[in-house]
Amino acid sequence: MGKKKQKVVLPPELPPEVLEEDIEVSDEDLQFVNENVDYAGFVSNLDTRSITKHVTRVADVKEDALESLYEKRLRKKQPNKEIEENAIEVHPVDALPVKTLDGKLYYRTVPKEIKKVESESNEGDATGQDMNVVKLTKAEKWAKLKKLRKEAKKQAKEEVQQTSQEEVLDEVKKDLTAEEANESKKYKLAELGMALLADPESNIKSLREMLEISKDGNKAIVVLGLKSLLAVFKDIIPGYRIRLPTEKEQEMKVSKEVKKMRLYESTLLSAYKAYVQRLIAIEQQTVYKRVSVRCICTLLAAVPHFNFRENLLAAVVRNISSRDDVVRNLCCSSVKSLFINEGKHGGEATVEAVQMIAELVKTHNCQLHPDSIQVFMFLSFDEDLGKPQVSVVDNKSKNKKSKKRKGFEEPNHLPDNGKKKTRQEMITKTREEVNADFKAASFSQDLSERRRMQSQTLSAVFQTFFRILKHAMKPASEASSLLGASGGHPLLVPCLNGVGKFSHLIDLDFMADLMNCLRKLAGNGSKSGDLSENSSNYLTVSERLLCCIVAFKVMRNNLDALNVDLQDFFVQFYNLILEYRPGKGEVLAEALKIMLCDDRQHDMQRAAAFIKRLATFSLCFGSAESMAALVTIKHLLQKNAKCRNLLENDAGGGSVAGAIVKYQPYASDPNLSGALASVLWELNLLTKHYHPAVSTMASGISTMGTANNQVYHSIVSPQQAFKESSLEQESFVVSGDIKRSNNKRKRGNDTLSCVKVQPDVNLKDQPNENEVRKKLTEHFLLLRDITENQRLRGELDQTTLSLNLYEQYKKQKRKTRKIS
Repeated sequence: MGKKKQKVVLPPELPPEVLEEDIEVSDEDLQFVNENVDYAGFVSNLDTRSITKHVTRVADVKEDALESLYEKRLRKKQPNKEIEENAIEVHPVDALPVKTLDGKLYYRTVPKEIKKVESESNEGDATGQDMNVVKLTKAEKWAKLKKLRKEAKKQAKEEVQQTSQEEVLDEVKKDLTAEEANESKKYKLAELGMALLADPESNIKSLREMLEISKDGNKAIVVLGLKSLLAVFKDIIPGYRIRLPTEKEQEMKVSKEVKKMRLYESTLLSAYKAYVQRLIAIEQQTVYKRVSVRCICTLLAAVPHFNFRENLLAAVVRNISSRDDVVRNLCCSSVKSLFINEGKHGGEATVEAVQMIAELVKTHNCQLHPDSIQVFMFLSFDEDLGKPQVSVVDNKSKNKKSKKRKGFEEPNHLPDNGKKKTRQEMITKTREEVNADFKAASFSQDLSERRRMQSQTLSAVFQTFFRILKHAMKPASEASSLLGASGGHPLLVPCLNGVGKFSHLIDLDFMADLMNCLRKLAGNGSKSGDLSENSSNYLTVSERLLCCIVAFKVMRNNLDALNVDLQDFFVQFYNLILEYRPGKGEVLAEALKIMLCDDRQHDMQRAAAFIKRLATFSLCFGSAESMAALVTIKHLLQKNAKCRNLLENDAGGGSVAGAIVKYQPYASDPNLSGALASVLWELNLLTKHYHPAVSTMASGISTMGTANNQVYHSIVSPQQAFKESSLEQESFVVSGDIKRSNNKRKRGNDTLSCVKVQPDVNLKDQPNENEVRKKLTEHFLLLRDITENQRLRGELDQTTLSLNLYEQYKKQKRKTRKIS
């Protein structure tokens, strides 16, 4: 096929040139222009320069200048070769060719890259260069624009999907690499740890690498690294304290083995120091607190003799009163281990721990958890701590005397006194060196050093106890106490227990002040107490009972040196029996045993008062408390034969001849209660108690009056009775069937049938305490609502009645006005 010939379209011919001289202007034209000046005003605003650029025929221009102007325009219109190569000719249908003055035709070209429709339209509107390009219609432009937008959105979605997939893949790769890195670190820790345990001297430098791994950002790696280092240090730490060589010792020439040992010890000590510092640093972070405290406590309990014990002990004591139960229990267990296993550290760690705890109590103004000083109960002291020591001079004199007796006198043949003195000094020095080496080599601790450390420990302990007692005598502060603490004195109960345990070691000079303090604390909480009534927080009944118990323990342990009247404590105990509330039966049972049941002869009036009050107490509380009280009553009746008159039921009561003939149940002093004028009618009710043990004990006590000549021996103490009854109460249930008595039967047969639950009995039939409590609450709420409704109805009736009376008064008043 041959090429199609393109049709040549010639441009239109230019109008003929007309000279200005030939142009004639008529009068009508002048008149029209003059009348319509506004219409011709635009001519004055025309830009003649821009018009001149586009006009080929320029007036008043020379021919040379005109030719150069044409040449410039022609050069601009000639296409560039580079542009022609990257351009496409426009079809004559779309754009007409251009014919130059020399008669050549030039077809327009466009670049190969297609521009957007919007840019082409904007450029076409801004400049008149593309005037000859064929323009699209609005519908075609809109369709093309929508198509381009869809393609752009589709391309953007594809790019977003590609980027998201790439990000997910990158994250997965990072996770995989992190897991692989963590696994490799775990294997590395295991390898290093096994190597260190197998041969610590050769692989001691691996400790630094393990420390670096434990500083990783992953929590699991950090925990594993700390625990691995803990196991390694527990195994390789020697049984002595490392002392690094001084500068002079380092300058000395030593053997290879000594150099190797020094390198090993210095590396071990530096790594251990870095590990301890790491534990103390991360102990402040909540995430690693438990792990770090566990490692610190384990190290302190395992190697208390090694270096940096003070740092570990300071961290443990700082957390001994923590609100976190796990942390607090770990610290308390570590301190208890120090107190019990003093052979590991020789007692030095015990002194440091007690002094730190004493300083902590002082800093926090006695507002700590009770466990912080409960650890003092695990301290142990020598019984002969206060006895005088045998002096060294006496031992030397004894040795000299024995030598003289045996004929081993030192030779005295030196003529010069100076030489004799020098020789004696040398002998004394040699003996001292030998004694020092012997002490260092022997496993037994020096007695004088042990006494010194125990004296320091005991001083810090009693300093803490006396500070707590002094703080308890003050009015309770408004500071909030810790959980598990009672009132504003959380440390009082463990302090009293400690004073009772170590009372035999207290100096006698402080006994009078101590007993006076206990007397005031026992009276705190009642109007008859010695402290002011404006105190915002009194002591509880159990704390006051404990003060009475401690006073009796102190008196008993120092019986030979003290002569103190305990009448005030009997009065406080007599009043506290009425204020007792269930929940602290152990303290009450201990008080009954120490104050009433121990081998002590009581006054008849006081013994009768306690018998009567304890019988009344047995009617109001549970079986465990009742059993403890009845055992005490039986013990008092056995020791005081005249008090058995309370068991008689004659017309005159159980009174005997005396100054007091009338019973006063609300008297505060047991000696003034007149209990001998009363009868133990409570025992008759207790024989019908639902618990068989209580009823049996009450029946046994009531029959004591009929056999006055018989000797009774009570073996069970109130504490034992309380514990046994508490254990039996867990497996005891009252049967629901009640045996109703007939009128013909005796009164003694009118009892409740009680049974003990056997192991094979189903316990599902027992009532649930929560359900019973809920039903009782609803019942009493209903009763309260009924009484409230009755009160409101009464008030409503009174108000209605008063309104009716007022209406009647108004009607009567109106009638009187009408009549008048």
